[in-house]
Amino acid sequence: MVATVTLTHEREITEPVELCLPGGRLLAPEARGWSRVPLHDCNLAGGWGRTKRWDYWAVLTPTHALSVTYADVDYLGITDVWWVDLRTGRTGGRNRSVPGAPGIRLPDRPGTEPLRAASRHQVLDLTDDDDGTRLSAAWTEADGTPARLDVVVARPPGHESLNVVIPWSDRTFQYTSKHQARPARGELVVGDERIEVGGDAEAWGVLDVGRGRWPYSTRWNWGGGAGAATTGEVVGIQIGGRWTEGTGSTENGIIVDGRLHKLGDELAWYYDWDRPTAPWRVVDPGGRMDLTLTPTYDKHTRIEALVLGTEVHQVFGTWSGTVVADDGTELAVDGILGFAEESRSRW
Repeated sequence: MVATVTLTHEREITEPVELCLPGGRLLAPEARGWSRVPLHDCNLAGGWGRTKRWDYWAVLTPTHALSVTYADVDYLGITDVWWVDLRTGRTGGRNRSVPGAPGIRLPDRPGTEPLRAASRHQVLDLTDDDDGTRLSAAWTEADGTPARLDVVVARPPGHESLNVVIPWSDRTFQYTSKHQARPARGELVVGDERIEVGGDAEAWGVLDVGRGRWPYSTRWNWGGGAGAATTGEVVGIQIGGRWTEGTGSTENGIIVDGRLHKLGDELAWYYDWDRPTAPWRVVDPGGRMDLTLTPTYDKHTRIEALVLGTEVHQVFGTWSGTVVADDGTELAVDGILGFAEESRSRW
């Protein structure tokens, strides 16, 4: 089916650009917009307490979900590895929080330097080359069981991502680089159990890069997924909401066989915070997306620490519905792997 579509009103960036004006405190006007590949040099300086930098990786398989976080939120460094068996709900991993974030370093241009951290119970090593990213980690589970992760997330030639600046103001803004539908292959080993990633079953890598300055209290939606359309195309889903409202920019798009199709409208999200494993529906008012996630697992996180706090429902499951490409082609997906979340934070 072919429909008439309206393309995004947002400005596309095609050349390298610095995120901030000289001095690193104010958003550069020419940095506003989106790109198909990472082009922003995130030259943040000063602004202590509100500056946030992170790389978050997730890997989706039919039986397991995995994640690795490497973050510096100014007053705290975070290195985290997590996994869940979606069939049983069994979870594991290791979190490390470092006050003041000593030794946690993220480059201004994401992907240009290895991200490494080592402690008694956890070692992380995230490295990039021209073909993709290797996620390597070793840790001790809470019960003393040794575990390790070794997964390569490929970057196929010409594969595009969604890179955009969300401008709340000249002083508070966020650059995000979202990668979906990148094939993953490797293994997770917990004790004597080896879980293959990729191989006979599909596995997809997801990357969320964040560099910016945030207001104290925030709420956001984020979701994604990947898999084959009913007609065979590989479809990646990248969607968000709440935090972008009123800025004139969104982090919404569809990737079809590696090509990004940008959506400029805010999406409508329908779900119940108090019933997170009920279906989540996401609709583009312009008619280019109508998807429903059927969750099988809810990762519920709640942390309260005086003036700081966060609560997140992140659900994993499968997406079904339709998306529409820039040329008007309607693509149907039925049971592709994915996730969705709402985060409420004071940070």
